[in-house]
Amino acid sequence: MQTTNGLDEAALDALCGDWPGVARTMKWEVDLVYSVANRMFAVLCTLGPDRGRLSVRVEPERFLELSERPGLAPAHYMAHAFWISIREPELLPRSEIEAFVRRSYELVRESLPKKARAGLER
Repeated sequence: MQTTNGLDEAALDALCGDWPGVARTMKWEVDLVYSVANRMFAVLCTLGPDRGRLSVRVEPERFLELSERPGLAPAHYMAHAFWISIREPELLPRSEIEAFVRRSYELVRESLPKKARAGLER
């Protein structure tokens, strides 16, 4: 599902496919998962009623604020880890969605052990 502002699989690949250490896998039969050093930073639902829903990690101090914004909600099963779902991407500028994905990548990368982070340097 591609919406006016949302990111589909091709858009996500174009955005983050060449970031250091990024891998993509299919999990749970419906979710396209982008990860760095085997740690998820973005999950795109590809089938079913939630098709097109994109979930990302956010800073703990922004989680409540973002969870209450129109178009966003705590991510199922991952809210405890400060993840949000972008449920109505048409309500957000595409640049903001891309910034959420980038920040999620940075948060995960920053949480890696020093040796793993060093291995991602170009």
